[in-house]
Amino acid sequence: MMASKDMPTLPKNFGSVFWKNQFRTKIEIPTPSTYPSLKDKTAIITGANTGLGYETARQLLTLGLSQLIVAVRSIDKGNAAAEELRHVSPSAAIQVWALDMESYNSIQAFVRRCESDLSRIDYTILNAGIANIEPVTTAATGHDQVIQVNHISTVLLTILLLPVLKTKSPGENAAKLTVVNSVTAHLAKFPNRDQRPLLPSFDDPSILSYNSSERYGVSKLLCQLFLVKLTEQIRSEDVVINMVDPGLTTGTGLHRQAKGALRAVVVVLHAVAARSLEQGAATYVDAAVAKGRESHGCFIMNEEIAPLATFYYTPDGKKAMDAIWDETLRELSFANVEEVLTSMK
Repeated sequence: MMASKDMPTLPKNFGSVFWKNQFRTKIEIPTPSTYPSLKDKTAIITGANTGLGYETARQLLTLGLSQLIVAVRSIDKGNAAAEELRHVSPSAAIQVWALDMESYNSIQAFVRRCESDLSRIDYTILNAGIANIEPVTTAATGHDQVIQVNHISTVLLTILLLPVLKTKSPGENAAKLTVVNSVTAHLAKFPNRDQRPLLPSFDDPSILSYNSSERYGVSKLLCQLFLVKLTEQIRSEDVVINMVDPGLTTGTGLHRQAKGALRAVVVVLHAVAARSLEQGAATYVDAAVAKGRESHGCFIMNEEIAPLATFYYTPDGKKAMDAIWDETLRELSFANVEEVLTSMK
């Protein structure tokens, strides 16, 4: 099967892509008759207290998942979600763990807990992400919050989890690490692509004005480019890393900050074209459970391996990917990420 990076690019007319995704693709909801039993398996889902994360947890539990880690910023909200999830599968061990994606300390503590408290990890779904209408700065780092959470912190969590997943995976199969991405990466204009250093340019309004949809899309593009390069250094026999796009989905809360005319547009678009939460979550389950080593380093859309963002295939894309790689690793050097990657070879 062809990998994403070797595929022809998406059509220039994105309207045709959107039409196919939202109106001509049928996403089936996972059931015990269509998926293998997940008995004795363990899953970690970030942002699992609401929206797509919660629904993904619910679907995995209906498939017989034995242990679930609900990783959330708010323990109270996580506990409320866990109580509801226990009604789905009373026999499952469901735990709520703290994870603040704006805090490097929280991310490191979470990984240490995975290493010390879990004997087995089969599936990890990094679902936590944000979209802001107005610029917000992460106080601890000075970075734009969307770039911090959707790219930098997601990369930190991914890298630190790798040796844990390698040692905690069952002998017959490599653990799966599914990172939620988005086809909006394909739409990012990325006007600051030539800025060096690159990552700080997202924090400086004198270099780059803030556009909410562009910022969300480019945050996913940065992460996509980094992960493609990362998977070239990680063996699929050790950990399978893939990326999934759930499509335009209603009820996610991603656009909850929208106001006025923008909110009206969002409401209408969701009413006309959006997938249900059940369908969106089904794409996560497919990527984590149904896809295998063939999906390593790939972007999955409509439950099929699909091309990466077109920018990846351009000369500018290759240059930007190298800059993103170097600068992100430098940002995260305090956590010895390069030593972690070396240990995986």
